[in-house]
Order: sequence, then C-alpha cells, then structure tokens
Amino acid sequence: MNKLTKNVVQLLLKERGTFSSKTDHGHALLIAGKSGMMGTAVIASKAALRAGAGLVTTCVPGEERFILQASVPEAMLLVREEAHFHLERFSAIGAGPGIGTDEASEEMLVLVMVQAKAPLLLDADALTIVSRSKKLLDCLPEGTILTPHAGEFDRLFGTHTTNEERIQTAKEKSAEHDVIIVLKGHHTAVINREEVVYNMTGNAGLAKGGAGDALTGIITSFLAQGYKPFDAAKLGVHLHGLAADITLSEQSPESMLISDVIDNLGKAFTLIRN
Repeated sequence: MNKLTKNVVQLLLKERGTFSSKTDHGHALLIAGKSGMMGTAVIASKAALRAGAGLVTTCVPGEERFILQASVPEAMLLVREEAHFHLERFSAIGAGPGIGTDEASEEMLVLVMVQAKAPLLLDADALTIVSRSKKLLDCLPEGTILTPHAGEFDRLFGTHTTNEERIQTAKEKSAEHDVIIVLKGHHTAVINREEVVYNMTGNAGLAKGGAGDALTGIITSFLAQGYKPFDAAKLGVHLHGLAADITLSEQSPESMLISDVIDNLGKAFTLIRN
C-alpha cells in the first residue's frame, strides 16, 4: 500500500513567502449552497481561507447572500443569478456542495465546465449531476478533481461490492478521462492514471455532515495557490484528516464538529512543518 505520510506531505508543502501578498496565493471560486443548504457554502469558504488561499469568492443565491457575508466576512460574494461566469480572474474553481441538482444547477455546472481554464474540482451535487448525464464525463477539463464517497462513486461508475473494486475502476476511469479521483472513506485514496495513494490521517469524527464540504474548500484552496491537482488533492486529504486527529484530542468522535476541525487547520500546518 502506497501511504500518504507526513514525510511525503512535507516535501509537497510550499513555504509562505515573508514578503508575499494576497495576490501571490491565488483566488479561489467556490460555487456552493442554496436555500436550506447554506452551511455548505460557509464551511467550504472557511476551510479554503484557513488552508491559505489569498482570496476566496463564493457564488451563492442572492436571497441567501447575507448568511455568507455574516458568517465569513473574509470571503467575497458572487450572486448566482447575476453571475455571468467570467472565470478568467479565478485561479481555481470548486463546485458542487449544496447547489442542488435541478435544471438550473445543471446548466450552471455545464457552463462552468465549458468555460473553465483554471483547475476544477467537483463534489457532492455536481457529481450527482454528472452521474445523471454521463456524457459530461467527456467534457471534464484535463486534471479535474472528483471527490466522491462510495455512493457517489457507484452512481458515477456503476455498482461495486468492495472498495478494492472501486479502486480498480477509479484507476481505469482516471486514465480514461484524465482526472484525479479522491475516493473518500476510512483511508481516503487519491488516484490518478499512474498512482494510488492512501491517506493515513482522520478518524470517525469526520463521519458527519460538512466534512466533505471542508475538504472541497481545502483542496480548492491548494489548487488556487498553484499546486498541481494531484499534489493539491494529497495535501488536502492529509491536512483535513490531521486537523480532525488534533480535534479528537479535544473532543470525542461524537461531539466534534467540522467547525472544530477547520479551526485546527493551523495546528495541522504546524505539525506538518515541524
């Protein structure tokens, strides 16, 4: 088993320039949230900022914008109904958490996939939309990151009885579509056409709502900072799990919240570097 260890991650993690500015650390766009699901946008935005993106813009429905602005004042706002998706100013895009799977959401996602020149990550509802129109798999930009859990993976690529079967299919589909697949689970696997790496951090406290939204924000943040997609995915899953392990020393698996995990991302960075 090819394991994602601290030593591996240390070699990937860049030093933060002493004299750098926010523009040196990328501008992430997150497309997340809808009525009743705005927690996804808040969580992903906070995680992206804590993971180091210089700028974060979050695209949400106009009627829900006050939730985002009150909860994450550091994030900029793009009102979904007014967005024309001029994507040139963004250095990475993460789409899917809580956006819904209706026709308008599908149209928006297809537009983003067609226009995106920056690295792209798809999660949650975006994966469900793609699974219903599998021809969209052929429209994914090169190097797109997909972050399914087992159920989402099977909707995309067919039913599997074991995780080993999913890993084999993920290797094949990664090569076929030139994508990176983050298969979330007990030992999350990061897969490209040549390699499968298993993450060793994380615990059962992550088995609750919001964990995937935070991971979306973290990986998108690393993409925005200029990491290659495969490296961004490896860094993201390791840091996410490590912050959860730190949180477990303060909470229990039952009581820990993803907000606690995001608050511990700074300690996770410090542990990786030391």
